[in-house]
Amino acid sequence: MHHEDYEALAAFRHAMRKFLRFSKRRLAEEAKLTPEQYEALLALKVFAGATGLTIGDLSERLQVKHHTAVSLVHKLARRRFVLREQGVSDRRQVFVALTPAGSRVLAKVALHHRREMRIRSPEMIEALVRLRK
Repeated sequence: MHHEDYEALAAFRHAMRKFLRFSKRRLAEEAKLTPEQYEALLALKVFAGATGLTIGDLSERLQVKHHTAVSLVHKLARRRFVLREQGVSDRRQVFVALTPAGSRVLAKVALHHRREMRIRSPEMIEALVRLRK
């Protein structure tokens, strides 16, 4: 690797850290969500079918262990952001779906994240382009 590659890697990591710092602060202040809870809400919004996502599918989407996904869902369910339902054909399966309250809080915080990504993305894209050379 060349020095320029290290510079591009460092620039990308720096840009990501700035965005993640913004995200963590904004989620805590605006919605009292952790980044992992926000990612779970995003995954449910995008990938849940008519019956929702199974806990297993959610853990794969978030790249966390099964028990971590269970804990996230439990905390989100307590706040009424998600609903849990047992599967009909396999009672061991638990399906998770967004509630209207979950959709509302997600829409509110996602709007700010999208705006911030628009501001920060040129810096990230530039670093990624440098790494492709």
